[in-house]
Amino acid sequence: MFGIDAAELVLILVLGVVMFGPEKLPELSRKAARVFVAVRDIANNAQNQLRSELGPEYSDLKLQDLNPKAFVAKQFREEIAAIDEARRDFSQAGQSIKDSTQGAAEAAKDAVATAPAELPAPPKSAPFDTEAT
Repeated sequence: MFGIDAAELVLILVLGVVMFGPEKLPELSRKAARVFVAVRDIANNAQNQLRSELGPEYSDLKLQDLNPKAFVAKQFREEIAAIDEARRDFSQAGQSIKDSTQGAAEAAKDAVATAPAELPAPPKSAPFDTEAT
């Protein structure tokens, strides 16, 4: 409850008894409970008023949705999914390109290894036409 351990709760109670005395402690705890209930009611009323003023398309609005990160994630969920899908497609395409280039490189190495050791010599000179110039 509120991130308080049992040991911390006992320590708070002991400090309350020491600071306020056992006579005033029940009265102060009742006042604290009333304040807590009043704050909760104010938050619920604000949330209900916000829902009614925004209309039916925001009927599922929660206070956590007003967090900018949560709001953006909720509104752009489909776009984020499309971006993730495109990222996966690009990574798959990159992998297939790597595989095909690796296969082509191996085929070129095999072709070089099986090529004849000596290529035919090019002709010594091309025919020269004196009247063409």
